[in-house]
Amino acid sequence: MKRSRISHTIVLFLLGMTVFCLGLQNLSAQDNSKNKVRLKVDYVKIINGDSYLDISTGARIDKKNVSVPYLDLLIYNETEQDEIELGTITTNPKGKIKFVLPELRSMLPDSSQIYTIKVAFKGNENFKRASKSVSFKDANIAARLITKDSLNYISATLTDAYSNSPISDEHLNIQVQRLFNPLKMGEEFNNTDDKGMVLVPIEEGIPGIDGNLLIEVVLNDNDTYGTIKAIVEAPIGKVIIDESTFDKRTLWSPRDKTPLFILVFGNFLIFGMWGIIIYLIVNLFRIKKV
Repeated sequence: MKRSRISHTIVLFLLGMTVFCLGLQNLSAQDNSKNKVRLKVDYVKIINGDSYLDISTGARIDKKNVSVPYLDLLIYNETEQDEIELGTITTNPKGKIKFVLPELRSMLPDSSQIYTIKVAFKGNENFKRASKSVSFKDANIAARLITKDSLNYISATLTDAYSNSPISDEHLNIQVQRLFNPLKMGEEFNNTDDKGMVLVPIEEGIPGIDGNLLIEVVLNDNDTYGTIKAIVEAPIGKVIIDESTFDKRTLWSPRDKTPLFILVFGNFLIFGMWGIIIYLIVNLFRIKKV
């Protein structure tokens, strides 16, 4: 009797293990059929502005790299002991989104004053779960416009925000904001000196709205500090003269801005033709009565 019970228990155990293994294989097969999401996360800090994560999501489908829209992402502040949720976001139709971070002083760094932010995707019926972490230290750029020997310069100093010590031998881009691509100033490599400073001359005659230039000082995609940007408004540009003919009466203007000579000549032809037609009709009626 006991042997029968033991055999029955063993059979049930083996049956259960078989079902469990088949379930795991099925889940594994389903998971392998899903595509893998690629997360790209960049940290950007605007001096006297926001700090944010520039996030994009993509995947390789049918041997093509495509963007993945409308993915729900979780943002965490990772510490040595815990993960603190900062919020949730959904990517736009192009698979991109900007997540504005809270003030760094309200977030927790590790013992080396390094902040770590994790972006996580929990997966869905089409894509596997994925995560990406970005780590950075806080830094500042102090930039100003100075005039020396009748020449204009941008002076910028790069410092560590925690220790307030200068950061040397780092490349800073000095550039003027433009609609498509910025106009770069100075040498190809503007590296900071032992005091964390660079001094770059600004060319004369650069056009700007009302003569104002927006000059950017950028530490771009640094492995330690991420991307940091300071913006200086400099009233040293060449005033743009508005040569637009949009509000003038020209041949290429909208209908309500048609040149006057075309309106007069066109209306004269129209009324003249109708006058001739009416004259002919009246004469036809006169001939008929006769």
